[in-house]
Amino acid sequence: MSDAPQQIVTVYAVFASDEEAARIARILIDERLTACVNILGPCRSLYRWDGRIEDATEVAALFKTAAEQAEALIGRLAELHSYDLPAAAIWPISAATPGYAKWVLDETRPS
Repeated sequence: MSDAPQQIVTVYAVFASDEEAARIARILIDERLTACVNILGPCRSLYRWDGRIEDATEVAALFKTAAEQAEALIGRLAELHSYDLPAAAIWPISAATPGYAKWVLDETRPS
């Protein structure tokens, strides 16, 4: 493994449904804001919203992108998302296989 600090990152986000996650993933891949998206199974989310504790099923997704694209990815994701306040966070990747890191960087380079 080679160190690739702040060259590639993962953006974690949750969605109301698998369909919404896939729709947004396709758009962001097409726009080259992400190289790959792993849509995970349903998860149970408990959170406070409007003064109440909510208990909901959501779908988590991991977007792999270049660090320099992460803010644009989050901004575009927020535009496309059904939630008023989408949860999206950047997770740094401190090391990755060289071929993988290169692929992510190549796929997120504007054409």
